[in-house]
Amino acid sequence: MSQYIEIHPQNPQPRLIRQAVDIILGGGVVAYPTDSSYALGCRIGEKNAVERIRRIRQLDDKHNFTLICRDLSELGLYAKVDTSTFRLLKAHTPGPYTFILNATREVPRILLHPKRRTIGVRVPAHPITQALLDELGEPLMSVSLILPGQSEALSDPYDMREQLEHFVDLVIDGGPGGLKPSTVVSLTESEPDVMRVGAGDPTPFERERA
Repeated sequence: MSQYIEIHPQNPQPRLIRQAVDIILGGGVVAYPTDSSYALGCRIGEKNAVERIRRIRQLDDKHNFTLICRDLSELGLYAKVDTSTFRLLKAHTPGPYTFILNATREVPRILLHPKRRTIGVRVPAHPITQALLDELGEPLMSVSLILPGQSEALSDPYDMREQLEHFVDLVIDGGPGGLKPSTVVSLTESEPDVMRVGAGDPTPFERERA
């Protein structure tokens, strides 16, 4: 049976954030809000939690998790960022985007694309997510909370509680969530490539490519 915590979406209560982070540090799987859709997350390298998330989402081992980071300096530990890429990231983070970048040696193998050594990274603009990351002191491994057979993410925390209570350790109710996951932009080549259109406006990256 999972726990269920209501956290204020604009002013997260520190006591409740610590409670959530204790669950993550203990190897738990959490459903939490971001600036796009709700997501499932766990601690980096927590293999049992990763496998549980794969089972919930019915993902194969080729599906890559995204690394949720506090800021660009933390992101830079896990992804190779040159000057032009840094400027682009700085202009659009925090925000509802996932960026595909070439990975550094710091990235656990489980997070890497099996052939290209790339990594998906995010810096969300959501007070609860940022509070969790600040308390945790490290990135979260994460995927969007889109259940098998569904095209949109779960957006109602009460539905999450009902459907996931036997599969996750914690549902964080931060209010209604978005239906769309983040917009995915690859920055591994000389020009940006919009791979998925979601909550973030793809136009700036399409202009960059043009």
